[in-house]
Amino acid sequence: MTLTLHDFDGEHSLTLTAGDLVADAAVVATGHEPNEYFWEGLVQFAWPDTAALLDFDSEGGIFRAIGSSSDFAQLKAAPSIPDRRSTSRHPTAGRPPRHAARLVDTTHPCPP
Repeated sequence: MTLTLHDFDGEHSLTLTAGDLVADAAVVATGHEPNEYFWEGLVQFAWPDTAALLDFDSEGGIFRAIGSSSDFAQLKAAPSIPDRRSTSRHPTAGRPPRHAARLVDTTHPCPP
């Protein structure tokens, strides 16, 4: 997977080309299509606080997030995809759907 960080006059964007990544087989195994919108949704699900700071402009097979350099530093420093199933006293509150939980298990070893 090639992540590219661009800096155009202070506007920062992070891009990756979807559909030819090592993780694609794991994504397909969970019943999802490994396209740019999947990766956008993964960022929003796994790191919602950081995702709220970013703008997304994904299309044409390219995932693109736009933000400040500090936003991307925060995303880079974020831990691996968190297991948020235990964030509430209610047994299902905050729990990702079953397919997402399997995704967490199958992609966790991937480096950031």
